[in-house]
Amino acid sequence: MSARADRFGSSARAGTVGVKMRVGLALAVAGFAGWALGAAEAEPFLAGADFSHLKFFEDRGVVYRDGGTPRDALAILTNRGLNCVRLRLFTSSAAQAAADPYNYINNLDYTLPLARRVKAAGLRLLLDFHYSDTWADPGHQRVPVAWTNLTFTQLVAQMRAYNSNVIATLTAAGAAPDYVQIGNEITQGILWPHGRVGGSYDTSNQWSQLAQLLSAAIQGVRDAAPAAPRIIIHIDRGGDWAGAQWFFDRLNARAVAYDWIGLSYYPFWHGPLSNLQTTLSNAAARYGKPVLVMETAFPFANSTNIYGFPATTNGQVQFLIALAQIVKSVPGGRGQGIFWWGAEYQQLWGYNLAGFDQRSFFGPDGSALPVVSALGRLTAPTAIAATLAPPNLRLEWPLSGAGLSLVGTTSLAPGSVWQPVAASVEQTNLDYRATVPIEGDRRFFKLRSD
Repeated sequence: MSARADRFGSSARAGTVGVKMRVGLALAVAGFAGWALGAAEAEPFLAGADFSHLKFFEDRGVVYRDGGTPRDALAILTNRGLNCVRLRLFTSSAAQAAADPYNYINNLDYTLPLARRVKAAGLRLLLDFHYSDTWADPGHQRVPVAWTNLTFTQLVAQMRAYNSNVIATLTAAGAAPDYVQIGNEITQGILWPHGRVGGSYDTSNQWSQLAQLLSAAIQGVRDAAPAAPRIIIHIDRGGDWAGAQWFFDRLNARAVAYDWIGLSYYPFWHGPLSNLQTTLSNAAARYGKPVLVMETAFPFANSTNIYGFPATTNGQVQFLIALAQIVKSVPGGRGQGIFWWGAEYQQLWGYNLAGFDQRSFFGPDGSALPVVSALGRLTAPTAIAATLAPPNLRLEWPLSGAGLSLVGTTSLAPGSVWQPVAASVEQTNLDYRATVPIEGDRRFFKLRSD
């Protein structure tokens, strides 16, 4: 017996699958799965990759392949369903970049043509300001060499002018960013010692100075952006709720006007996924903002099991699925996205890649690994398909429904109660499946965030 697809005309009924039973006839009405998106309603879920070193690797002979065929790596991402690329931006000079490309190349001269490629590939762009000539992270937030003689007041002005000029330059080149990160893993602040916080710098004055620097940077973005990009504050404490609360409580007390919270989470550094779940859920509830896993990765080789996940290509997929279930289940639908760091990495002799060539999207021969499709599947329309298999009904939906609960009701009248469906949900390949008995005349199903 087949199921005939149709659509409800009422928008109030969108997001459900309804099944009406008669002898010899079944109607399956399929639409987008519905759940409360809250503040994130206007934004897509971001399935992204940090590809900041793409041109660096290409220039050194690295080839990216899809099914064995050489292809543009950005096209591979697009074809697999990813929708955003993150690019970091250093303040380095041309001389610094030429002397030590791996550690200094990501300046505006390098990043602008790469940003244009991202946009041309149909991907969204997330720009990651580092405010340093090289890597910025919790242990390194060095003032750019060209800014070292500026007073604090001059640094505040410089932050606004620098951000404005960068955004204006990218926009004029047709590469306006959709999302902007104000600093990279700034748990200990930026532009040390001026905007440093934590430890002996955990003072009201230091937090005030950090807030002034961040606010000036944000204003610079908004001065030049034709459309307001989402502003992200990113720290490294995905597995540490106490640390995240310490930072954002103090930042919010100084009224810094950002939109989203980004957190790094690497299981080999930040603990089990349960730690991340606590941090994301608590942050979304306490601050009322969407949250993202701004950086993550998992090895496909050369590692022991990590919290039960094997270091294999399939283990990468298993980890990604478990991660997606946590991010997608953040209350209020505020889990906004996942970005894989070092996604473009491949082995290069003579360079210390800190093991990220074994945690990337591409194997030793440059072929795209299964985890790319898994991450891209998170952007699929979360529609439930219904198939009759008497005496049961089989419901299926894509991996984008990870972390959502299947609920049902017998009526769409106002005040109807949606109850959890007592069925085992199987994860098969990159989809979910549940089998429910055919009961009564009519039932409706949807997915929701609890």
